[in-house]
Amino acid sequence: MFNRLLTTTLVLMSLLVLPVAGSAATMAELERRLDIVSQELQSLKNESAVTGEMDYSSTFGLGPAASKVYKLNRGLSIGGYGEGHFSNLVSDKDSSSDTADMLRAILYVGYKFSDRIVLNTEFEIEHANEIYTEMVTLDFLLHEAINLRTGLLPAPMGITNELHEPTLFHGNKRPYVESEVIPSTWREMGAGAFGKLSDKLEYKLYVMNGLQGADFTSKGLRGGRQKGSKAKADDWALVGSLAYEPVLGLNLGGSFYLGDSGQQEVLAANCSEADVFTEIYEIHGQYKAQGLELKALGTIVQIDDNELIGANVPEEIVAWYGEVAYDVMPLFARGTTQYLAPFYRYENIDYQGNNEDLNLYNVGISYKPIPNVVLKADYRISIKTPVPRPTS
Repeated sequence: MFNRLLTTTLVLMSLLVLPVAGSAATMAELERRLDIVSQELQSLKNESAVTGEMDYSSTFGLGPAASKVYKLNRGLSIGGYGEGHFSNLVSDKDSSSDTADMLRAILYVGYKFSDRIVLNTEFEIEHANEIYTEMVTLDFLLHEAINLRTGLLPAPMGITNELHEPTLFHGNKRPYVESEVIPSTWREMGAGAFGKLSDKLEYKLYVMNGLQGADFTSKGLRGGRQKGSKAKADDWALVGSLAYEPVLGLNLGGSFYLGDSGQQEVLAANCSEADVFTEIYEIHGQYKAQGLELKALGTIVQIDDNELIGANVPEEIVAWYGEVAYDVMPLFARGTTQYLAPFYRYENIDYQGNNEDLNLYNVGISYKPIPNVVLKADYRISIKTPVPRPTS
């Protein structure tokens, strides 16, 4: 890097000492040398993108690592992250099992062809030996208010599905509500538009292939994700989100999913194809100020024709969670850039028709020596509570 900077400096110096008049150097020679300087500067920018010398911030609602390609002028971007877990399972039935798992290793590869055309991809190795394609998007950046996107798209639902990098959420595991009820990470084939309606308001609106309702379970929709792998596309869905930042540190948002999930696989008693119309509505809010962090999300899922699927699939799921955290590091080291936050999260999932609620209590701590590295420890308790339902 030093040698390349030195080369650029020397070229600039040689331009400065060129005589203006009576010189053998022609205008063509001057233009040639300017081209050399431009190429050197662009090469340095591209090298910076590959080596990670960029700001750690989010773009278009994606995580910082997934956003690197958008910060380039042109060329290749490489990023990623890894996530490893050690789990000690405690059970009332004396059947505990400790595990150590390289949960995932992620590689982001992007290419900015021009100011208007951007390719962004995410590849994942799960459990050290399973390879998945998580995202392949081709963006056409037309205007601040309207841009187009197509490919294998992350569904813009909830908080965690697009912002799923481990530095962006507390606890070793993603919130249960945003893992089982809103099935993060969730991606499907599709196309749509996104952009800013104002400095404080952003939107996304996609058409995506529908879920596969035949694979819904008693826990909800997670098994119905098709992930872009030979996805059945007889049924499609409309997915949209809004994100609003009224003041610095406060983020409010909501999203919806509307679409059939039958995919010509779920049949009624008369052997006609069932629609399995699926609805998801979600609202959330986040607030960060002076070390305090608050987060809350609520969602409702409704599944028509659930009785035709079997596996005790609920007709409706109502779920929410709330979380509080506080960065205590400034109390011990004023002016530090390190981060140390204890947190507490409560989650409640009501499976309508299954006569039980699921309650989860999660307490832990997150430590960041630098913004893009986090070490976590947490303890989670899961309790199922019977809920008597009125009989008709």
